[in-house]
Amino acid sequence: MTPGINAARKARIAHTIHEYDHDPASESYGTEAATKTGADPQRVFKTLVVAIDGKELAVGIVPVTGMLSMKLIARAAGGKKASMADPEDVQRSTGYVLGGVSPLGQKKRLKTFLDSSADAFDTIYVSAGRRGLEIELSPQDLRKLTGGRLAPLQQE
Repeated sequence: MTPGINAARKARIAHTIHEYDHDPASESYGTEAATKTGADPQRVFKTLVVAIDGKELAVGIVPVTGMLSMKLIARAAGGKKASMADPEDVQRSTGYVLGGVSPLGQKKRLKTFLDSSADAFDTIYVSAGRRGLEIELSPQDLRKLTGGRLAPLQQE
């Protein structure tokens, strides 16, 4: 089990685990997850870690079909600018490797923002903490477990 799955179990929230054979040659972990789980790609969300104003890390969770807007996540986090976080900082603060970063069970709880499109679905898929492993849960439970807020995050 991963820390993400353990967090969901400990909180006793309804969830389903989806495991698949990850292809290391895959160009997009999120698209691969949607294809191999058979899920609607708009329900499969990727977890991205950004640096707000060059210092504070924050998590943006957007559909694999979209792109995270740096301007929108900076605004949601109360900052002026956002950029993708350094991979070493991501791994150190979350405890996860890139491509398997889960919004759940991170070593250090980061400010978390979930794209508002998530509320259109009963359940969404996010990484469960390693490549080839997804957890399906309600957007409301995801926000509850992460202390996350709903915000428009996708680039137009």
